[in-house]
Amino acid sequence: MKDRDFDQWLGKFRPSISGYDYYIDFKKVVKNVEEVKIELNILNALIGSRNMEEDFERIVTKYPETLLCIPLLLAVRGSKIYAQDEEGAFLYDFKKRNYPVEQYKVFMRRTGLFDMLENHLVNNLVDYALGVETGLDSNGRKNRGGHQMEDLVERYIRAAGFVKGQDYFKEMPLKNVEKKWGLNLAALSNEGKAEKRFDFVVQAGGMIYGIEANFYSGGGSKLNETARSYKMLSQEADTIEGFRFVWFTDGIGWKKSKGNLRETFEVMEHVYSIDDMEEGIMNRIFRPSPGLG
Repeated sequence: MKDRDFDQWLGKFRPSISGYDYYIDFKKVVKNVEEVKIELNILNALIGSRNMEEDFERIVTKYPETLLCIPLLLAVRGSKIYAQDEEGAFLYDFKKRNYPVEQYKVFMRRTGLFDMLENHLVNNLVDYALGVETGLDSNGRKNRGGHQMEDLVERYIRAAGFVKGQDYFKEMPLKNVEKKWGLNLAALSNEGKAEKRFDFVVQAGGMIYGIEANFYSGGGSKLNETARSYKMLSQEADTIEGFRFVWFTDGIGWKKSKGNLRETFEVMEHVYSIDDMEEGIMNRIFRPSPGLG
């Protein structure tokens, strides 16, 4: 680590690693709408209706499955919605109707759905639902982003010649690492009191490597906690024969929390960035060695 300059290393951190599929999962959006397309088309009969409540009652009585579309029209996941007013509190079930139709009319009126349909603010509920699903899916970016660094690290692990399930493993609990290779990792789990799972575990050259991967585009206290905990984890791992801890991290969020990262960088042998991976660090720290079990 001493042959690398921290500021130069940090200076190469990326603002983002988002791929084309990060923004919207259109396959998922279309699939979700297709599942209720027939019901939405039935409800299309309400658009511009001059007898909204009567038509609504007729439709949901004849086609009760159409009620299941209502939460989606309000951008709500699930089949139950809570609402309260001066009349009391209600938990509407749109999968299995639990109130008289009249109460569902109240819901439709008070939420503004009747007004939207009466005033022809939408031309087609299928198209409207596609827009709603697209908006809901944008909320999934955080989860997709959380896996992007792991996906990137895994790509470089495979490129280095390792095979999943053979000499590298994903999301492996510490206890499984101990069992598979006969290691005592109690120092990493506070004598078994804490659960620990590595993003990846690689076996190479007679050594077992526990790997964590993360990317931070924004700052916050979590970054300082991560740097401190990984520094301690690395120091504890150094006391275990046949095991090493490796950390792959990146993201401009670190530039606002570089103090703790610098301390970790200075004492931790195996902490690397995306630039390090692009420069072939996998091939230098991991050397495939068949027959390790």
